[in-house]
Amino acid sequence: MRAIQRRKDVVMSNEQPVESEQLERSLIEIAVESWRFSRLFARLVSRLDAGDSSRYVNQLRYFQKKLEESLEASGLRLVNVEGQPFDPGMAASALNIGDFGPDDVLLVEQMVEPIIMGPEGLRRQGTVMLGKAHA
Repeated sequence: MRAIQRRKDVVMSNEQPVESEQLERSLIEIAVESWRFSRLFARLVSRLDAGDSSRYVNQLRYFQKKLEESLEASGLRLVNVEGQPFDPGMAASALNIGDFGPDDVLLVEQMVEPIIMGPEGLRRQGTVMLGKAHA
C-alpha cells in the first residue's frame, strides 16, 4: 500500500511543474486579452463627452489596477514601450519593420500586445507598430 502511495506522490510531484506552467500560460493569455480589451474600451470612452466618460474612465483605471495587482501576485508584470525608441534587441517584434530603411530612427508608436515579464525575465514577447522618429 505504501508503494502505491509513493508512486502517486512521485507522479503528483512530476505533474506539478507542468500544471504550474499551464496555469502561468493561461494567466498570461488572459492578461494579454484583458490588456487588449482595456485598450479598446479606452478608445471607445475617448469618444464620449466629458460628462459620460469620467465614470467609465474610473472603472477602466480600477480594472487595469486589479489586472496589474493580480499579475504581480503571480510574479508577472505588463511592460508597455509605446513612445520609446525601437531597439532590435527589444522584447517585442515589429509588425511593420519592413516599411523602414536601415538608417531610419524608429519609435514604438503602438503596442499591439504587451511584453510580459516574470521573476526569471521575459515570459512573453510583445508586438509593436513602429513609426519614424521626428527630428
